[in-house]
Amino acid sequence: MERRDRAVEYKHTGCNCAQAVLLAFQDVSGLDDEMLKKIGVCFGSGMGGMDGDCGALTGAEMILGLVKYQGAKMHRESKALYNEFVSRSGASKCRDLKGVDSGTVLCSCDDCIRHAVDILNETFREG
Repeated sequence: MERRDRAVEYKHTGCNCAQAVLLAFQDVSGLDDEMLKKIGVCFGSGMGGMDGDCGALTGAEMILGLVKYQGAKMHRESKALYNEFVSRSGASKCRDLKGVDSGTVLCSCDDCIRHAVDILNETFREG
């Protein structure tokens, strides 16, 4: 099963979007499943009841740091991941992605998770 499919499976078996992305990268994170679940638990539903950034995006940013951090700031890498996620998904905030105010869903949770995983996979292949 591909990493992106595993991530969506995690979402459908009780994890939030952040946890789903984190768990899909457990093998490269250096952390066990339980720790990743704890780290991601407050980042589902866009933090603060859909007002913050998408959980899949925040999970991806955390994995980026866990895998690539070498003691220096990572603003460029973080911004690139963020921009690519917005380009593929249509927004960064959960509220906007789910069309809470507009009535138009820009991207489903499953697709947000897929986008986050795909971007990380591409980032890790390039670096």
